[in-house]
Amino acid sequence: MSHRSLIGKPAPAITLPNYDGESFTLTPGTKGTPTVVFFYPKAGSYGCTKEACQFRDAIAEKDTYKPGKVEVVGISPDSVEKQKVFVEKNKLTYPVLSDSKGEAAKAYGVGKGLFGLADVARVTNSH
Repeated sequence: MSHRSLIGKPAPAITLPNYDGESFTLTPGTKGTPTVVFFYPKAGSYGCTKEACQFRDAIAEKDTYKPGKVEVVGISPDSVEKQKVFVEKNKLTYPVLSDSKGEAAKAYGVGKGLFGLADVARVTNSH
């Protein structure tokens, strides 16, 4: 599946373990607020750490990202254990999920390529 086939449709609901190993169900759009779902290839790598921390800082500093206005969720193929270290080291304040079997990546049409992810698009839907 390509991410392009999702445009104009509800985002897929998924259930994955969070960084504490607890089951987390992501159902974008059901809370009446926008959801930001970002995929990153490797917890702890330079680019992925920078991206994750930018979302953390946006939640703390920007009114647009305040809790209740938008839900931010990060997803990578790393293990729960690696995600936990990543979250604690970087003081991330939003759900970070482990997609070790690639289920969410497949559901969202996230491909692999250069730097682990390729053919990635930003899809904004106000529904």
